[in-house]
Amino acid sequence: MIEGIIWAIFAGLMLGTYALPEKFTKDFEFENTWGLMFTLNMFLIPIISALLLIKGFGGILNGIPMDILLKMGIASILWGVGVMMWGKAINHIGLSLGFSIFIGTVILVGSLLPFLVDGLPSGNMLIYILSGIAIVLVGIIVNGKAGILREHDEKTDSSSDKKSMGAGITIAVVGGLLATGFSFANAVGRPYLHEACQAAGNSEWVTSVAVMFVIYVCGGLFVVPYFVVKLSQNSLWSNFKTPHLTKNAIMTLCMAVLNFAASAVFAYAAFKLGKAGNTVGYAIFNTISVAVAIIGGLLTSEWAKASGKARMYLYLGLASMIIGVLVIAIGNSQGMM
Repeated sequence: MIEGIIWAIFAGLMLGTYALPEKFTKDFEFENTWGLMFTLNMFLIPIISALLLIKGFGGILNGIPMDILLKMGIASILWGVGVMMWGKAINHIGLSLGFSIFIGTVILVGSLLPFLVDGLPSGNMLIYILSGIAIVLVGIIVNGKAGILREHDEKTDSSSDKKSMGAGITIAVVGGLLATGFSFANAVGRPYLHEACQAAGNSEWVTSVAVMFVIYVCGGLFVVPYFVVKLSQNSLWSNFKTPHLTKNAIMTLCMAVLNFAASAVFAYAAFKLGKAGNTVGYAIFNTISVAVAIIGGLLTSEWAKASGKARMYLYLGLASMIIGVLVIAIGNSQGMM
């Protein structure tokens, strides 16, 4: 269990920092930065990783039963739509709040979805997990309040050009609901892919790369064409001619690598955490990412114009989410006794 928690924390650290390089791109609009990032993230990196790291990859992929592939594919496409909306939410309301609202929603719903595949845990364990998720929900609501207060504070500054905070929060919540398809796809596909990878002579951790390949490539089937259309509609292809293209490409590549690696490490952590790993690991992984993102947002002055009251709500929301995850972790330990 301890090893699984450590891996989940490490994955959360990577996920929490993955969007930070966006702040250092120049002459790119949202569509340029995230379109390039998702192209690298959902096609190039998964394909290269699978070909280099998985023995017998072609046979493993061809052998996936159609019902499993269909379930993973649909859930992954929904996840892809969700993470695209996540990027838009970050663009609207910033790194710290965008992570808080989106990931809080993901934890709330995504921690329950694996029960549809794995079944309900024992009574005491279920009570702990549901209680922890309820506490996480309180954190989401409090963080939403922090965002509303921050928007009010920023309106006093005439130089502020922030988009609607309400719209950003709505995008984050809806995106979070859709992104929970990731948890379902992982729960559905991992058992078969683990067995197939082991039969081909791969190490345990390689299964995570195989699972992420299916999830990311299927998710990219919607996301990448979406950005191609948006770049054309808004006449933004010319932005790629900027003298900062090399730097921007490096920043987006860092985003792509951190995001994919975080997901793969989470999948391995869930395996190591045992029967309820998809629930407990998911909660730990995502909450750590929120904490890191909030710190990143504070360090990059996202809350520089916010009042002390707005910041207090932000900290309270984060504290509530952390407490909720601790309660979920205690519940998982009950199932191992």
